[in-house]
Amino acid sequence: MRTSRRTIAAVVAGAAAITLVATGCASSGDGAAADPNEKITLTLATFNDFGYSDEMLAQYTETHPNITIVHNKAATSNDARDNFFTKLGAGSGLADVEAIEVDWLAEIMQYSDKLTDLSSPEVDGRWVEWKTASATDPDGRLVGYGTDIGPEAVCYRADLLKAAGLPSEPAEVAALLDGDWDNYYSVGQQYVDATGNPWFDSAGATYQGVINQVENAYEENDGTVIATENPEVEEAFTSVLEASSTLSAHLGQWSDDWSAGLANGSFATMLCPGWMLGVISGNAPEIADWNIANVFPGGGGNWGGSYLTVPAQGKHPKEAQEFAAWLTAPEQQLQAFTAAGTFPSQVATYSDPALLESTDEFFNNAPVGQIFSDRSEAITVTPFKSVKYFPINDALQKSLTRVDVDKSQSISDSWAQFVADVKALG
Repeated sequence: MRTSRRTIAAVVAGAAAITLVATGCASSGDGAAADPNEKITLTLATFNDFGYSDEMLAQYTETHPNITIVHNKAATSNDARDNFFTKLGAGSGLADVEAIEVDWLAEIMQYSDKLTDLSSPEVDGRWVEWKTASATDPDGRLVGYGTDIGPEAVCYRADLLKAAGLPSEPAEVAALLDGDWDNYYSVGQQYVDATGNPWFDSAGATYQGVINQVENAYEENDGTVIATENPEVEEAFTSVLEASSTLSAHLGQWSDDWSAGLANGSFATMLCPGWMLGVISGNAPEIADWNIANVFPGGGGNWGGSYLTVPAQGKHPKEAQEFAAWLTAPEQQLQAFTAAGTFPSQVATYSDPALLESTDEFFNNAPVGQIFSDRSEAITVTPFKSVKYFPINDALQKSLTRVDVDKSQSISDSWAQFVADVKALG
């Protein structure tokens, strides 16, 4: 477990250590514990870092002494998606509480009847409206409790910018990068010219920031696929790769080399949704020069965000729903933000001093609560994501990787393969 360096204007109560086990759960067999004192195990499946530390989960078991929590974390969203659909199809094997990512939520909603209806008066109005609407099926069943959203800023290495003769204080960097993507690339070229070193981590991550500002990138609202004919998509693909030829560190995001680059100065800047803070500090715990600029090319953008679901195949759906509701309550989401930077989707947190006054020691005491609140308000586009969004975006990311990381294809050849890959999706 990573030790958080974030300070927050709320006192988090201490809790006893939690016992984590690797065995299956005991069952009452009827979807609820026959006896409130029956000893049961609930499994929780997440990915990346949701901010659910052992200490946080122990707070739940302290007040529910009959429950043991098993927390399994997949390395990436892709891994979690593969596991989810494999076991959903098999009819068994899913965790009692399963985290899902917004980019594959639409795929999940096709099988909403296989998920527990989580509707409850106790959670009405808890989330921003669009977060709840996306997880509500045509029959009015709420099948996902919102965890975080991903407003984006820019994280940077102050020491590297200073060595290049560029501004390095957060307000100065925000002013320097204020503008469109061409300005971000232009400043990057100044950095590269001065140092000979890369400006950003990868084409894939940078493209994601660009495409998240396009409302209908891959599909029209009626589901018609337009990905290969949409000039905004091809322009984003081409412009990012052209910039990457001189600005990128050519590191595949989530690769071992990329993780190492967070510590060894392989790049000076990266696009930074709130949940990325824990990833950076977890991989570069000894680096004292990471900071955050309250700015984003093109104005604003949201990258990522997740939900907790309760698969109907589970043996303890009632207890699992109660646990998921607790994890997504404002109090726990503030703790998760403290631990991993996962910006809450719960409206009650947005006026809470515990969020607005929070700072992050690792990022040189950056006022992360205010920064990501501002970045959230700057978001003007909510991209349309239907059932084919994830596979199309995955195909495009692979096309970017072939050019930027593998260097196995030219821009035009990789685009042509992307077109063929999208056609093959049907």
